[in-house]
Amino acid sequence: MSVVTADRVGGSLSGPLATDPAGLPTVPPGRHSFAGALRSEWTKLRSVRSTTWSLVATAVLTVAIGILATGTEAPRWAHSNLGDRLAYDPTSLSLAGFLFGQLAIGVLGVLVVSAEYTTGTIRATFGAIPNRLTVLAAKVAVFTAVAFILGEILSFASFFIGQAVLSGSTPTATLGQPGVLRAVVGGGLFLTVLGLFALGLGTIIRHSAGAITVFVAIFFVIPLIVEALPAGIKNAVGKYLPDNIGSTMTTVKQGFRTDVPTFSPWISFGLLCAYAAAALIVGAVLLVRRDA
Repeated sequence: MSVVTADRVGGSLSGPLATDPAGLPTVPPGRHSFAGALRSEWTKLRSVRSTTWSLVATAVLTVAIGILATGTEAPRWAHSNLGDRLAYDPTSLSLAGFLFGQLAIGVLGVLVVSAEYTTGTIRATFGAIPNRLTVLAAKVAVFTAVAFILGEILSFASFFIGQAVLSGSTPTATLGQPGVLRAVVGGGLFLTVLGLFALGLGTIIRHSAGAITVFVAIFFVIPLIVEALPAGIKNAVGKYLPDNIGSTMTTVKQGFRTDVPTFSPWISFGLLCAYAAAALIVGAVLLVRRDA
C-alpha cells in the first residue's frame, strides 16, 4: 500500500493518506463504520432506477399472476373431478405468482453488486471503505431487509386477494388452517433467500448479463432439462432444484405443483439457505482476492 499526502484548503485535512493497490485514496483506519456502510448502501439501492423497476416487476408478476391463476380456476371448480378436488390447494394457487416473481427479485439481487462493477463506482466504494467484507455485509443486510419486507407484503397480499377471487366459487383457505400460515410466510422467505443467492452470483461473476444468464439457467433452464430425464434421475435430482423448493415452501398439500418427491418445507428452506450461503461465501473470498 502506498502513501500520498492530502491537503485541503482551510487545514481541515492534511497529512498522509493511504491508498489501495489501485492507487485510490482510502479512509484512514477507524474513520469508517458498518453503520456508515449501511447508510451508503441504502442510499445507492433506493436512488437507482433499476431498483424501482425490479421491485415493481416483482410486485406485478407476483400478484397479477396469482390473480390470473385463481381467476382461471374459479369457474372450473364446478366441473372438476373428485381427484382434482381432493388435491386442490387454494393457498398454493394464490401464491402461484412467486414462481415468476423470482426472476425479478433475482435480477435485483444481481444488480446490487454487478451494477457498481459495470459503472466503475465500485472503485470509489472500496476507496471509501477499504474493508471489502464490510461492504458486502452491508449490501447483504440492506438487500435482505428490503427483500424480506417486500416478499412478505406480496405474499400476504397475494393470499388475501386470491382467496377473495376464489370465494363463492371454490373452497377457500384461512390463515388458521394447518400449514396455511407457514406457506404464506414461506413465500416471503423464498423470495428473500433467492435474492441473496442472486446477490452471491453477482459478487462472483461481477457482470450483470453473465450473472443474470446463470441465474436464469439455474432456475428456468436446468429444470426443463431435468424434466426430460428418466423418472428415476428426475425424482432423485428434482428435490434439490430451487424451483421445486419454492413450490414446496408455498404449498400446503405437497405435490400440488410438482410431480417429483420433495423434502419437507423447512428442510427445503434450509437447503435454499445453504445455496445462498455458498454463493455468498465464494463471492466474499473472490471479492477480497480480486482487483476491483
